Parts: sequence; C-alpha cells; structure tokens
Amino acid sequence: MDSLNVKPPAWFWAVAVLALLWNLMGASAYLTQAFLSADAVANMPAAERTLLESQPAWVTAAFAIAVWGGLLASIFLLARKKWATTLFGISLLGVLAQQTYLFFLSNAMEVYGPAGLIMPVSVFLVAVALLLFSRSAEARQWLG
Repeated sequence: MDSLNVKPPAWFWAVAVLALLWNLMGASAYLTQAFLSADAVANMPAAERTLLESQPAWVTAAFAIAVWGGLLASIFLLARKKWATTLFGISLLGVLAQQTYLFFLSNAMEVYGPAGLIMPVSVFLVAVALLLFSRSAEARQWLG
C-alpha cells in the first residue's frame, strides 16, 4: 500500500500546524536578531550588548540551521514527505550547537539569569519532540 494512502488522524494535522507556527516564531526571532539596528544594539544593557557582539559567526549559523531547517521540516511534514524527519534532525543539530555555546562557552547565564533557561530549554525539548513525532509518523506510513 502506498504510504500516502494511509491517512493520518486529525491530531497529526494539529501537531503539524503547531510545528509550523512554532518554527515561524523561530524564524521571526532569527530575523529580528539578524536585522537589529545599530540603535537597538546601542540601547541594550551593556552585558547583553557585549554578549551579542562577541557571539561567533558559527553560533549565528547554527541558529540559522536550526530555524530554517525546522521551518522546512514543518512544511515537509504538512506535505507528508519523509524529508521532514531528516530536516528535523538537522534542525536539532543546529539547536544543540547553538545551545552548547549558550550554556558552556559564553556567560549567557550570568547575563540572563535562571529565567534565561526557559526559552532555550523549551526550544530543545520541542526540537526533540518534533524529530520523534516525524519518526513516528514515518513509521506509521503517514509520510511518503
């Protein structure tokens, strides 16, 4: 039987749409950071400005891979294509690279404090969940 003939349940579509919305928010965050004006950077608290200005290019690249990989994966998930799983995996690698810098190679925790953990941990957990979800969807032949 062709896998595209196996119809996924309604909750599959709900999760896929939520994945797309989540990754659109990530793309918005990326674009906001990438196109910060000089005035916006100058108006940041000194510690945040220093953290942003000292961030290596590879961290920005990892952020881009995480965001755009996740967005493409969400689109492929909605299109019920197996590429979603690969792209969610690539996105997760980007998240891991970015967060390795955040937690172990920078002073982000000093700058943002414990509240600064909420979003990065959420991003990691959602990235893992979306990869597992797409793997499950592929195993159930909802992706072709």
